Amino acid sequence: MLVKTYGFYLLAAFGEIAGCFAFWAWLRLGKSPVWLIPGMASLAAFAFFLTRIDTDAAGRAYAAYGGIYILASLAWMWAIEGQRPDLWDVSGVSLCLVGGAMILFGPR
Repeated sequence: MLVKTYGFYLLAAFGEIAGCFAFWAWLRLGKSPVWLIPGMASLAAFAFFLTRIDTDAAGRAYAAYGGIYILASLAWMWAIEGQRPDLWDVSGVSLCLVGGAMILFGPR
């Protein structure tokens, strides 16, 4: 279950970041409005994958997703934008991942 959960979170994060980046590219980088088509499809994929998380409350799935989103955002920043995360980035995302795991997998 753990691998499946984090797999869906990573797919959701990629969909959200790619979709938001498409809008960023259109509005901030002067790219064609055609970028919005795959951007909207990516955002729909984000929502779909986030609903695949096996938990009893949507809010809990969304809250725990925060750490994965931060990790994926830093990976995007490094891979796509060429900006390497620094010590503060790595430390911050580590705290968020631990917090997200506590939210999702804590005993209830």
